Amino acid sequence: MGMAARPDYPLTLLTEQEFLEITFGDLKAELEHGVIRMMAGAKARHNKVALNIQFALMRRLQGTGCTPYGPDQGIRTVERTIRYPAVAVLCGHDGSNDDDVRLFDDPRVLFEIASAGTFRTDVREKLLEYRALTSVDTIVLVDIGTERVRVVQRIGPDGWSDVGHQAAFDIPLPSLGITLPHAEIFAR
Repeated sequence: MGMAARPDYPLTLLTEQEFLEITFGDLKAELEHGVIRMMAGAKARHNKVALNIQFALMRRLQGTGCTPYGPDQGIRTVERTIRYPAVAVLCGHDGSNDDDVRLFDDPRVLFEIASAGTFRTDVREKLLEYRALTSVDTIVLVDIGTERVRVVQRIGPDGWSDVGHQAAFDIPLPSLGITLPHAEIFAR
């Protein structure tokens, strides 16, 4: 049985630093507006697609100063919020000064792999948070069930294109100067 919030126990919101100091062991969590939000472990297909994306990006970005990171790299989106996208591409962080950084706030490209359980959070909350980051050029929502992608790209300083592709689609990533083939994303 869950416990209801009691007025004599005020909710204390965590800072990003406090959250990063917590050891979750094998469990995975995000910080959402100061509150810990536990995450379910990913299934095999989710992990395969995430690795496909990382591998395809790594091959194309080698030597460019941009690097794809996996789901253990934290991204600060809004105050007291840390997200762990499936893949985040960061540029200009390839020096030794960044080797121990656990949290960045300037990703260029973000990939979220949506499932039935994460769809609402990925499509509503995270998408808005990611779009608010001035460094972000492209956000890709990947549906592993249908093998479709939704590509949200910045158009000028204040506009966004948001297109859900119903057929196979090679994803242009203009800020990186590359295109990510659909077949490589969903390769088995």
